[in-house]
Amino acid sequence: MSEPTRTTAADPAAVAARLRAAGSVFAEEEAALLLAEGGDLEPLLARRIAGEPLEAVVGWAAFCGLRIAVEPQVFVPRRRTELLAREAAAALPVGGTVVDLCCGTGAVAVAIAALAAPGELLALDVEPAAVACARRNLEPLGGTVLLGDLFAPLPARLEGRVDVLAVNAPYVPTAGIATMPPEARDHEPHVALDGGPDGLTVHRRVAEEAPRWLAPGGTVLIETSDEQAEATAALLAAAGLVVTIRHDEEIDGTVALGRREGAR
Repeated sequence: MSEPTRTTAADPAAVAARLRAAGSVFAEEEAALLLAEGGDLEPLLARRIAGEPLEAVVGWAAFCGLRIAVEPQVFVPRRRTELLAREAAAALPVGGTVVDLCCGTGAVAVAIAALAAPGELLALDVEPAAVACARRNLEPLGGTVLLGDLFAPLPARLEGRVDVLAVNAPYVPTAGIATMPPEARDHEPHVALDGGPDGLTVHRRVAEEAPRWLAPGGTVLIETSDEQAEATAALLAAAGLVVTIRHDEEIDGTVALGRREGAR
């Protein structure tokens, strides 16, 4: 976005006009959210016009009917990821152990806690800013957030004991980042977007190591794209897991599930 001619910011129509002139597709909705924040509108409006994600500007995102705290330079939860949260909650036995891998804000773990009854809730991310944000969201729920690369921070006691491993790892092919909206490519960490040359680099690593951590009957769920779903599923199958693919047309969400055989 680029700053259009400045107008008085107190009027909803004027705010929407500035947002629309700067390139906002949902100018009226964004104006209403910014005005609802109260206080000094102009700095918030300037940040949005400069291209910062609306969720980072207002400090929260709607996800599975919940309000998730969002901070600048942290991956913003997408509506399509609600499918991952719903499927993960459905796969969780009462009192089971959940790990939210590549957690960002921790939105998936928060939603699972709201939809199911986990006994232990952990989230991990490699980005310090994401870990700090996820702690805001998860620690009030009794969750634990760890900093590190994929499975590395998990305590050894969880080997073979994770019931649900929910993964929203990056899956955008490296070359595709340049075509993403500026609020993503310029304001979210590339480590949360870049899935390598074919978008599946992190999925490969997850699939290779997931069986070591899953309990018998446990499930790993990986968000992917509709185009990449078969390839992601094949990685899970090659790791010895029983594979299913779920898709939600309404929110354009796709998840590949791999279940470790055995009884709980």
